[in-house]
Amino acid sequence: MQAMGQLSTHVLDTAHGCPAAGMQVTLQRLDGAGAQTLRQVTLNADGRADAPLLDAQTMAAGRYRLLFEVAAYFRARGLALPEPPFIEVVQVDFGIADAAARYHVPLLVGPWSYSTYRGS
Repeated sequence: MQAMGQLSTHVLDTAHGCPAAGMQVTLQRLDGAGAQTLRQVTLNADGRADAPLLDAQTMAAGRYRLLFEVAAYFRARGLALPEPPFIEVVQVDFGIADAAARYHVPLLVGPWSYSTYRGS
């Protein structure tokens, strides 16, 4: 049985030790003409989108970008950030080579650092 293609994300707030509930995330497809916004979501209580960012019907090989609104999220949590903040938006550019595969892009983030990887 072949895997169903899917793109998902999960954000953990390392400053508070919890999922980044309420963070805004934008998915874009990159091509020669620039970036085309495909979806904008607000992460749920578990720090995830309520549905895959791309599902089996919308998955396609290509270059993509996720934009995580980090400063706005931490300000909404009541954290005092400098102006300008050290990290305003985390931009993760990545490629999907196999549209039938599962791609998961987790983000561990605080006001001063972040880390990402291809998850499962």
